[in-house]
Amino acid sequence: MSLIVGLTGGIASGKSSVVELLKKKNATIVDADLIARKVVEPGTFAYQRIVRVFGTQVVGADGRLDRTQLGKLVFEDETKRRQLNRITHPWIIFYMMRDCFFHVLMGSPVIVLDVPLLFETKHLLWLCTVTVVVACEREQQVERLVKRNHLSREEALQRIDSQMPLQEKVRLANFVVDNSGNLAVLEKQVNELWQQLEHIRIRRLRRFKLFGWAGLGALVVIISMALFRK
Repeated sequence: MSLIVGLTGGIASGKSSVVELLKKKNATIVDADLIARKVVEPGTFAYQRIVRVFGTQVVGADGRLDRTQLGKLVFEDETKRRQLNRITHPWIIFYMMRDCFFHVLMGSPVIVLDVPLLFETKHLLWLCTVTVVVACEREQQVERLVKRNHLSREEALQRIDSQMPLQEKVRLANFVVDNSGNLAVLEKQVNELWQQLEHIRIRRLRRFKLFGWAGLGALVVIISMALFRK
């Protein structure tokens, strides 16, 4: 039986580092960001809608979306951000669900749905047995985002504030990984998290087997009573 884990966090909280460590544990990762890139490839329905709504200014010289320009537009204007989400989110959710069900059918023990807006949209929460938030200090988020995306401090704060506050996500999560320290500390936390996830998965598997055998026994009794009642 597969255990489906919803993994989220704040922008630049270090979620990718946790994903890489979980991959080493042989977790199956379904990455919303990778799917988000695929659904806006040139020629797709979402790509065509985005160009119609936002204009050719968001198209780069190679014909693909200029993610930097598009990002600047939507993070400066909440209305435009909502427009973009309405175009892309249904496709992202569809492919996330498709990939998740595929891995369940393939018998993957632990499937991690890597979803930045897991709590904001709530569309994939119903699939998750447990949720995990990767957190860090707000100032660390700002510093990491400025360095990673080559943004000004104001632009970084704008993007951070466009999401649900990280402390609110921490309150909603089943498990929290604190990525404020170094890699060794992070690895220790992920190891402990993995042990807890395995414990939950095994416990659910045993419960499933127990109820499965109980259900089979009840079915045998019902059939026997029907056959031999006379």
